[in-house]
Amino acid sequence: MTGELTPRDIVDLREYERVRGDYRRRVMARKRRRRVPLGPIATVLFECVDTVRFQVQEMARAERIATDEGIQQELDVYNRLLPRPGELSATLFLELTTEGDLRTWLPRLVGIERGLAVEVGSPGEALAVVTSEPEAAHAAALTREAVTPAVHYLRFRFDGDTARRFATEPVALAARHLEYEARTPLDEATRAELLGDLEGRTEPLPVA
Repeated sequence: MTGELTPRDIVDLREYERVRGDYRRRVMARKRRRRVPLGPIATVLFECVDTVRFQVQEMARAERIATDEGIQQELDVYNRLLPRPGELSATLFLELTTEGDLRTWLPRLVGIERGLAVEVGSPGEALAVVTSEPEAAHAAALTREAVTPAVHYLRFRFDGDTARRFATEPVALAARHLEYEARTPLDEATRAELLGDLEGRTEPLPVA
């Protein structure tokens, strides 16, 4: 599968019910390799064709969407999360579970969507830093300047040299926001997953 998902890539509701349990298990296993905790209140999920297709399958199931037109409307939204070669695409979740935490953190973390970075190399040496950018449509929808949403859609755009270094050097995900700093080294399983995205060779899981 290359390029964007189309309605042909989405299994119809009856077939999906038959295979959902096994498919969900396999997607969750891939998500675990792609989920990176970042400090006490943030988690980043690096998106790929499987995370996006699973989201659309689940939306279609929950809302009983059975037409190509309805599926395409969902794909128009979620295809924007697919990474292109040379990029990583991610969803940032601010894990705030109480009203007090929401009131405390969401005003403090304005701009967090531009405050994450993928660091390639060893700290103190020739460290390459790839800073997050908000996904364009998501950024256009951010109309409240005094408070940030709890979910952000991000991209990390790599130049060729940094992408090549990603394959062999230490890699970490960092938050470099004035109000929130954290750093998580990526393990080998996560780095291998993300290298596939950068090189445009992440193989989708079969649904059935």
